[in-house]
Amino acid sequence: MRTSTTAELPAGRPVIVRGADGTRLHTEVFGREDGYPIVLSHGITCAIRVWREQIAALADEYRIIAYDHRGHGRSGVPPRGHYSLNHLAADLDAVLEATLEPGERAVLAGHSMGGIAIEAWSERYRHKVAQRADGVALINTTTGELIRQVQFLALPQRLANPRALVATEAIRRFGGVPALRAVQRTGRGVVSRLAVGRDAHPEITDFVYELFATTPAAGRGGCARMLMDSVEKRHISLDGLTVPTLVIGSTHDRLLPIAAQRRIAESVPNLVDLVELPGGHCAILEQPDAVNQHLRSLVESVRR
Repeated sequence: MRTSTTAELPAGRPVIVRGADGTRLHTEVFGREDGYPIVLSHGITCAIRVWREQIAALADEYRIIAYDHRGHGRSGVPPRGHYSLNHLAADLDAVLEATLEPGERAVLAGHSMGGIAIEAWSERYRHKVAQRADGVALINTTTGELIRQVQFLALPQRLANPRALVATEAIRRFGGVPALRAVQRTGRGVVSRLAVGRDAHPEITDFVYELFATTPAAGRGGCARMLMDSVEKRHISLDGLTVPTLVIGSTHDRLLPIAAQRRIAESVPNLVDLVELPGGHCAILEQPDAVNQHLRSLVESVRR
């Protein structure tokens, strides 16, 4: 295990992508133009930069395509009503159509909300899964019941339902709170407790909070409300995710505990492997070498 992450994000080539509603989706292509494509979809309150370890390690061999979700990073911030699973799925589909050649397929990797985007895409664009994806990697993600899985406060089972109601409203509101200096200490503590493991290097904690603080409040709030209003109420069907699927979870993930990834592994039609890594929610930063090794193995297996 590394003690810190030091990879520099290499220079990328920007691609103009528009969502179905016209929202600008900042997209970049890294690495070899003739390389096999890997598409990266990041989590809530993150940006392309959160994939720096994967891009730096894989760009020499492959063509890496990464994009900022709506309301995140350098993408456009749409109006309040333009955040939903339909928008997440359509945005991913727009990126695939803009960056892949006709008939070309890629490995899609999603972390946290980025994994939910891939799941929603496979549910809504089932007819395109085999056309555009050779394989999928779902990392530290879930298909539903977000709040009931969060291991932030230990409460008796009889208080589970009230806790879920209170936590749902808190996340809906907290997601849209501006990262002001007055609330920075509290916000930093909440973000670091949920997003990284206890043994994570302080540099990782600083980086994750910096990503949170620089994400537009409207984007954070819009996606937080979307997740609470949709994924919390039901599980996304994985029936359409028929391509080889790698599932990666973390044994000390307090935001989306390993049970969520085990459930996905039991549900996907074509499981390649369930990998359980030490650490917290940001395995792509906390365990980058292991994540990169498994991504590379997935790519090489589906290419063969």
